Amino acid sequence: MTDAERYQITSNEYADLLIEYNGNMNLFKNYPDGSINIINPNFAVLHIPEYNMGPDSISKFGYFSIPTCFGLLSDSADTTFQIQRLNESSQDYTGQGVLIGIVDTGIDYRNPAFINSSVTSKVTAIWDQTIDSINDYPEGFYYGTEYKQAQINQAFLAPNPLAVVPSMDEIGHGTAIAGIAAGSPNLENNFSGISPNAEFVIVKLKPAKPYLKKFFVIPEDTLCYQENDIIMGIKYLTQVADRLKRPLVICLGIGTGQSDHTGNRIISRYLAMVSDHPGNCVIVSAGNEGNRRHHYYGDIVSPAATDNVFLNVGNNEQGFSMQFRSTSPNRFFIDIFSPTGEFITATAEVFNKTQIYKYKDTMLIIDNQLQEPQSNNQFIVFRFIKPAPGIWRFYIYGKSEELPLQFHFWLPMNNFISKSTFFYKSNNNTTITAPGNQTNLICMTAYNMINGALYYYASKGFTINNYPKPDVAAPGVNLLAPGLNNQFILCTGTSIAAAYAAGIAAIILEWGLSKGYYSKINTSTIKKLFIQGADRDSTLTYPNPDWGYGKLDITKIFEMITTFVATNPKL
Repeated sequence: MTDAERYQITSNEYADLLIEYNGNMNLFKNYPDGSINIINPNFAVLHIPEYNMGPDSISKFGYFSIPTCFGLLSDSADTTFQIQRLNESSQDYTGQGVLIGIVDTGIDYRNPAFINSSVTSKVTAIWDQTIDSINDYPEGFYYGTEYKQAQINQAFLAPNPLAVVPSMDEIGHGTAIAGIAAGSPNLENNFSGISPNAEFVIVKLKPAKPYLKKFFVIPEDTLCYQENDIIMGIKYLTQVADRLKRPLVICLGIGTGQSDHTGNRIISRYLAMVSDHPGNCVIVSAGNEGNRRHHYYGDIVSPAATDNVFLNVGNNEQGFSMQFRSTSPNRFFIDIFSPTGEFITATAEVFNKTQIYKYKDTMLIIDNQLQEPQSNNQFIVFRFIKPAPGIWRFYIYGKSEELPLQFHFWLPMNNFISKSTFFYKSNNNTTITAPGNQTNLICMTAYNMINGALYYYASKGFTINNYPKPDVAAPGVNLLAPGLNNQFILCTGTSIAAAYAAGIAAIILEWGLSKGYYSKINTSTIKKLFIQGADRDSTLTYPNPDWGYGKLDITKIFEMITTFVATNPKL
């Protein structure tokens, strides 16, 4: 790749497209002014001049080709509850020999939580996508800067470590996740990560490009990341693990509501491929979209033939995108009315061209597609720019009253939209964020260890096609974790539960691979252990849209492992 082509990857003058090319390089001939960054034989990233990305980009390129934006899945800790401290590892299993890979905000590698007793770093490699370099990017990735363990160890000896390895986590989210999963013990604060002898490979994501935030009508000051950069980060984790010949737990504490809610986005399918590889385990977060009033579910039952959906738009809302998905085979029409009652437009049954409407200061952009890849459900994207405040009404009716009349609306995830924009008569179910809907992955929800209650904002299942998600619940409320400036902080959210589960997965991989008891272990194997060993409430039905298959129980998992070791030779 030339320097000019490398420039396109990070330049705000170029847009990014995710292409499912399946080895057919001829697909890229239509873009002679672009550059290609190959992910694998199925997927690639195409970089084209930003001026190609107009309001009609969905109809031109397809919704799945436009990278969606991901946000952090942590929340403010509730200080009214007792601190929850971690102490789950055993002397026999501590994650020794296992890598935990995190694609997030980076890591404060200087924190004692990430230093071994031998005063060497637990971080084997960092790929910082935000630091440009001429030649120091990872081989085959062409942007950012890679720092290997020897450089990080050298930084410890320097008067100013950041002068040697200038990668820093300014947010603290990645640092907290790493610490919960595998931080070194800190006796003074009564802290230890779940698998304290595991090591790390870290990707610090670069922020989403301005054009993409504008396209999805995400506030300029909102922190978010692009799907293609995350995929590249995941690829990097697997390459480091392969190079070091180590088992790998991938922990994703980020997610997006801008998905198909079935697990078929490109990032979800790519992760599914990674998860099947022996020695790999992929843990993802369910999301924090429960009780946000961001989802509406409609089921029109005879004799009714229509439904009215009411959406409150806040006074200071600058804009947002909204998704509609129906249950095939029916097709729907939607009449849209402004807060003052004016009829704005009616969506066509299917219209493959982008429609743009203006109402006073409001611009409404609509893309109505018959289907997406992997799906036959009707799919409509509404993008509101400077929407009029008040209650908008959507009058819904189906093409055929004899066919099922079920449909969903979703607003963007928390922090991508103001708290005063919400659905009346909202529905908390089917709010799992991507990639949590993907069937092959382990999707974690969160609960409070002190009172046993589900985290109030935890996203809920099932998927839009009724596949059980989340898989299991783990502690994720007010957990003590390493923060910035060598401080300890309280952390809450499903990303925190995912970190907890990642630590346990590292212990299982140590048992299966590092200690040689089961060489074929992968995500599917670990998911079975999580589910079979889960603690279940006799008053609930499982799988459960709130709890999945129950609460993760490391004691039962250790018992299952011990029984296996006693009755089976090493495989």
